[in-house]
Amino acid sequence: MTYPVSMAGPEDVWLPLVDEPVGDIVAQIQAEDPEIERLVGSPHRLLAFRTFAYIRVGILLGELLFEQDLSAAAADETWIEALLREPKHHEALHREVRAVAEEIAADPKYADEGPLGPDEAARERFRAFAREQLAD
Repeated sequence: MTYPVSMAGPEDVWLPLVDEPVGDIVAQIQAEDPEIERLVGSPHRLLAFRTFAYIRVGILLGELLFEQDLSAAAADETWIEALLREPKHHEALHREVRAVAEEIAADPKYADEGPLGPDEAARERFRAFAREQLAD
């Protein structure tokens, strides 16, 4: 995701909001853990979750890179891919992303927010309506 930045000239410069590997990692972990979706399933929670998850995953990746001795032998993969090959690193990233989701879910500022999409009862009413309409 990018946002324009005003400059003195007529051109707009677009800056990335998040480096893609970090966003991809957060999205992958979110897809692997359905509980995260339940914890951050409102618009403001989701925005806060992504903001802090990207930051914390970036920091953790930096720490892991600093601690690891990565060889240049695997030139066809990035240092992030090399780190993620290790299950213990993937687990550490998953724990970090899950912790962010739990902290956002526990924040009282978001207590009154409804879910991002319809609840299960609304989905079932829609399914019943659709079955009824298609039966005609």
